[in-house]
This record gives sequence, C-alpha cells and structure tokens, in this order.
Amino acid sequence: MILRGLFTVWFVTSLIFFLVRLMPSNPVEVYINELIVQYSLTYAEARDQAASLFAIDLDAPILLQYFDYVAQLLQGNLGESLRSPGTPVWDIIVAFLPWTLFSVGLGLIISFILGVLLGMLLAYKRQAWWEPAISGVASVLSSIPNYIIGIVLLVYLGVYWDLVPIHKMRGSRSPGIEPGFTWVFIADIFFHAALPILTYVLSTIGSWILSMKSSTIGTLGEDYVTVARARGLPEGRITLAYVGRNAMLPLITQLLISIGFVVGGSLLIESIFVYQGIGYRLLAALTTRDYPLMQGIFLVITISVVLSNLIADFIYGWFDPRVRVAGGD
Repeated sequence: MILRGLFTVWFVTSLIFFLVRLMPSNPVEVYINELIVQYSLTYAEARDQAASLFAIDLDAPILLQYFDYVAQLLQGNLGESLRSPGTPVWDIIVAFLPWTLFSVGLGLIISFILGVLLGMLLAYKRQAWWEPAISGVASVLSSIPNYIIGIVLLVYLGVYWDLVPIHKMRGSRSPGIEPGFTWVFIADIFFHAALPILTYVLSTIGSWILSMKSSTIGTLGEDYVTVARARGLPEGRITLAYVGRNAMLPLITQLLISIGFVVGGSLLIESIFVYQGIGYRLLAALTTRDYPLMQGIFLVITISVVLSNLIADFIYGWFDPRVRVAGGD
C-alpha cells in the first residue's frame, strides 16, 4: 500500500513536470511580454532583462531538465521561484499553506459536523413537513460549484446589500497586526477568512446532509438496531452507539479523503476573495508560468491526497472491526 502511494506520487509529479511545459508560452516569454507592455521596452531589451533574471535553461533537452529536477527533489530541494529570485519554493509554500489549511479546514469541519447532525435528524424525522424542504436545499447546494457560491456571496453580501466590507477583507490578515495568541490577531484572521469559510461550508454541507441521511436510513433497518430496541435499550444509546456510529463509517472515510483535497480546492475561492493562501499563490504561478513553484505546490497537493487515502484505509479498519477481520482472513 505504501509502495503504491510512493509510485502514485512519482507518477503524478513526473506527469505534472511535463504538462506544465506543454502550456502555451513559458516563463521567459511571459515576462518579456510584461516588460514590453508595462515599460514599452523593445523585444531585445526585454529579452536581455529576462535572460539575466531567470536561472533556468529552457533550451536544454526536456529529459535532462527532468532528471535534474528529480535529482534535486530527492535531496529535498524544490528549487527557487522564478518570479521571486533567491526565494526557495519551500519557503513560499510554508508561508502561504497555513492560511489555506485554516480556512478550508475549518470550513470542512463545520460543514461535516452540521451535515452529520442535520442528516441524522432528517432520517429520524422523515414524516415532518420541513424534511423535504431541507433535503431540497441540500440537493441544490450540493450541485452548485463552490466558486459560483463564492461569487454570489461576494456580489450580494459585499455589493448589492453592502453587509460586509469586502475591500477590508482582502488578504489573510491586516497589515501591522503581529501574529500571536491574542484576541486581536485571532479576530482579524477570522474576519479575513469569514467569506471563504462560509463558501466552503455552503458548498459542502449539502452532500454531508444527504450522505448522512441515506446512511442513517439504511442503518435504521439493520437487524442489530431491531434487536437493541427489543432488548429495551434506551433510544439515546441506540442512536449514538448503534445508529450514529455505524452510519458515520462511510462519511468518515469521505471526510479523510476530502482533507487531502483541501489544498487544491482553494484556488478559485481564494482568487475570488483575494485571500492569500496557497491556492491564490498557485494561480499566480500558473499565470506567470513559474515552473518550480507550480511543481512544488502540485507536489504538496499530490502528497496530501495520497496520505489522506492511506490514512482513510487505516482509520476505516479501526472504526469497523469487520474490515480487520476480513483483511485477516
């Protein structure tokens, strides 16, 4: 299983290396065009400046570039950003990744908890008049892409209704506020991350509600639940120990896998709200064709997805003894 994960990381990393070089234009040409447009330089002048800036030989054979990249990667060196000369890619990732983990991670946790609770409630209250309404809203939310929800929130909350000061919420924190465990800093980072977090919650809670509702309904029909009620066990214990725990098994696996996509799922949302996380930085790297930074961020995404799948396999066996027994056989 671990070997399969390592092979997946190598394969995806290699594929990304070649794919980014198949993109239209390259970092040198993009920078030359920027210099020509912004400073009205001639092509020769812009080319000379670009040649002195970029420490990369794009004319070298592609396989030679690849083997050099793999050799550096095996030494733990992700290279330096082309658009920030002298700045290691790893330093950029470390600086921007925590903000994405905070906003997307918190949004995912909130939506999971609320979705599980509401899904179980809907399963128990299937005859209530409000059940179809909540299920319908959940179905709609689960079918809308997160960037559409983000745009709607931005337009209505920030422009039409003017309920939030979107111009002040740009960035991951306000200038001049020192990081630390202070109420000022904590309130500030929640202020800047409020709309991205709300977007992540709204875009994922629908699927959690529907999944938990379906799983709970299926669990309620199991024989062990009927036997537990026949034995006279309290309904609260049956709900928590018998129904809730077993109904959550598939959702826990889904949650762990979703955690792996935390990094990659932030690209459009962070760009919409100008929230400076790793997704925002990835989009900038894609725009400028910053090959080393693109490769480094995609490598982090790949590793996070592979690790989350491995952890999901182990955790599921811990929660469900039947899986361990089957594996032992």
